[in-house]
Amino acid sequence: MPWIESLFSQTYIDPLQIFIRLLLSLLLGGAIGWERESRRQPAGLRTHILICLGSTLLMITSIYIPQTFPDFKNGDPGRIAAQVVSGIGFLGAGAIFKLGVNVKGLTTAATIWVVAAIGLSIGAGVYVGALLGTLFILFVLIVLNRLEKKYFTIAHYKSLQLHFDTIKIETEELFSILEKYKIKIVTINIQQSKDKKKTRINLIISLPQQTELKRLYKDLNDIDHITQIRLG
Repeated sequence: MPWIESLFSQTYIDPLQIFIRLLLSLLLGGAIGWERESRRQPAGLRTHILICLGSTLLMITSIYIPQTFPDFKNGDPGRIAAQVVSGIGFLGAGAIFKLGVNVKGLTTAATIWVVAAIGLSIGAGVYVGALLGTLFILFVLIVLNRLEKKYFTIAHYKSLQLHFDTIKIETEELFSILEKYKIKIVTINIQQSKDKKKTRINLIISLPQQTELKRLYKDLNDIDHITQIRLG
């Protein structure tokens, strides 16, 4: 319809344009936030909506200032937008946390950053870019997530400590057990006691999700001179 086309192609910021852009921002930010909320992520529905609305409002204000005050020579519409792009990183960093040796929240931090970009696009009137961007983001979060789980082995980083009552250790047996369970060693550190009677091996390992821990513990306990096993 011509009136719809003219409505969405209008560049002048008036109350109706502000309402349309903020409403679209709420819907698109909410779509991405809903997906994050469904996965119990720390930044969910409300957080993504507020980020998108805030970015949209800042972009609208950036355009409104030089439009309303033509004598204001430094009214650059891109200046506030640039500050949003750099400043949103601090909020995204808050979604990243360390759980043991695993880092969580990287995807959510990325969605926070990209939702801000969608908000800026809506505020600038780049509706097609905002809509397509939202669809692509949802494709990455939903479809590619399922493909990753289906075709790629999901592993978790764990800390493995092995205590021995001797300093003479045959590591070949240990490495063969880890290889049997497709466990990859990320780092290894071997420490000996001051009296030279005990040894502790500290490992950071990549542990496949489907690993049978009972069998793994049993095989590790069969190693000569092992006295304690800690996995965390």
